[in-house]
Amino acid sequence: MKTQRLEAFSDGVLAIILTIMVLELKIPHGDTWADIKPLVPILLSYILSFVYIGIYWNNHHHMLHVTNRTTGAMLWANLHLLFWLSLIPFTTGWMGENHFAAIPTAAYGFVMLGSGVAYWILQRTIIRSQGSNSALAKLVGRDLKGKLSPLLYTLAIAGAFIHPAIAGFLYVVVAAIWLLPDRRIELHLAEVEQAEA
Repeated sequence: MKTQRLEAFSDGVLAIILTIMVLELKIPHGDTWADIKPLVPILLSYILSFVYIGIYWNNHHHMLHVTNRTTGAMLWANLHLLFWLSLIPFTTGWMGENHFAAIPTAAYGFVMLGSGVAYWILQRTIIRSQGSNSALAKLVGRDLKGKLSPLLYTLAIAGAFIHPAIAGFLYVVVAAIWLLPDRRIELHLAEVEQAEA
């Protein structure tokens, strides 16, 4: 089986997740900056989650472009990832509505941790299916970002109970780490296209 259907389905689910999140944004009742102030936590949590969904979409896209075929195990691993990502609108709204209170902020971190672990499981499932000499296995390498992220999420969950700003800072750090693009897959795909031309 080719990967196109898996990618198209995942793209659709991620688009729905983004749509749900934006529909949860409330319009201020008034026309002054003071009317927006109560909505700032909601907007900040939305921006953070939008960035995270974008990061997952980009990395998922690149990962599937160096995957030759899908298997049943990959389909289930992908659904597992989509399950965790589908919880992001809930925890985003909960955290924003409650102005980054400890429990909602920790719950957000739990969903981020679950998403990160699910992505790692999908990646390992693909590598196991394609072989240790596959393009993805070689391109992932030691995967320092993938190993550091769960640690930072765990620290953020604990930090939320000390002060939610600690958790918020760590969530932003993880997003910043992943925003810096890893060009290995893009360079590999460009080399393959040049070789085929």
